[in-house]
Amino acid sequence: MTMAAVIENRTAQSPLSGLAQVEIVSDLAAAEPAWRILEAPDHISTPYQRFDLLAAWQHEVGAREQATPFIVIARDAKQQPLLLLPLALTHAFGARVASFMGGKHTTFNMPLMHRAFAARASVGDLEFLLAGLRDHGGVDVLALTQQPLRWSTIANPLAQWPRQPSVNDCPVLLMPPGAASTALLSNSFRKRLKSKEKKLQALPGYRYMIASSDAEIAELLDWFFRIKPIRMAEQKLPNVFAEPGIEAFVRAACLAKLSCGHRAIEIHALRCDDEIIALFAGVADGERFSMMFNTYTLSENARWSPGLILMRSIIDHYAQSGFRALDLGIGSDDYKRMFCKDDEPIFDSYLSLTARGLVAARTMAALGRAKHAVKHSPALFRLAQRVRGALQSGGSAARAEERADD
Repeated sequence: MTMAAVIENRTAQSPLSGLAQVEIVSDLAAAEPAWRILEAPDHISTPYQRFDLLAAWQHEVGAREQATPFIVIARDAKQQPLLLLPLALTHAFGARVASFMGGKHTTFNMPLMHRAFAARASVGDLEFLLAGLRDHGGVDVLALTQQPLRWSTIANPLAQWPRQPSVNDCPVLLMPPGAASTALLSNSFRKRLKSKEKKLQALPGYRYMIASSDAEIAELLDWFFRIKPIRMAEQKLPNVFAEPGIEAFVRAACLAKLSCGHRAIEIHALRCDDEIIALFAGVADGERFSMMFNTYTLSENARWSPGLILMRSIIDHYAQSGFRALDLGIGSDDYKRMFCKDDEPIFDSYLSLTARGLVAARTMAALGRAKHAVKHSPALFRLAQRVRGALQSGGSAARAEERADD
């Protein structure tokens, strides 16, 4: 059943933007028409906020986690959508919290916006938006994390709200138009990779590919979901892909075909006739590629650094396609720094809308600052890793005792 609440502007329109109403929609189908309008090329959004991607997440993951769509649509007097916030409503710290849909599977979060509105949105516009949310009364806290300061050439208007640095950094590779390959990756690094790739090139049918057919996508994902849990176990990391709904979400988003013909999540791979050697998957919008997940073979071919070779091939592909940037997701893993020398500034905002939400917003903000401090202090980070390792060992021992008791 479609549910929506519309808060009309009872006084004057928002300065400059012409906002006339704020609508709250809890049904994806009801939000889709406005959402599709704001995905058009003359608007601004990240590929992580595409309808096809987030609808798959909500159906397969959000619903299992009792996250209710809380989609905020701001329109002008002619009912044209100017901004859409794709949020989901959950409960935390005794409050109703609205945060971006997609959870931990989206690197960047941002509203979908009319480009002209995004370019001129003021503090007054944002106050009008908050007033509409307060009038609705269905949420206590806005927890808007991992937002870029700008996307493409447009500054993120939500950066005008109180903000703090996100917990993690996001390394990024900037790709100026016409830049020489040595400006993106050094000759020495390319030579090392080329030397290793010669070993792989001797394999029958060796090639770099971008999955295009449903059959190719299914084959690559079948392999990924077999190999990734083993790789994560080797690193003593929990298998996030085993969580309820995650595999179904990934498969649905990889198969979802966009109006441009590409997929909501694109899969790049190195393979030969006998096996898949490496896989990287991510989202692209014509200007930027952002990696979401990856893994590589368990065979002897892993010794030739196929993941690094695949990453070089992806960089060359998008540079030749006129892309301006590429990132490998949040976190400063060593392999990311081999390719991405700069950092994308990303921020979090925690805004209380009610008295009940004030304590929750302050608690979430404080936790975010503490995590950021740990991640950016080598000594604190090492300590946190030791504590986590001890807890995991203790948990493993406890589970072993339970099994013995059984």
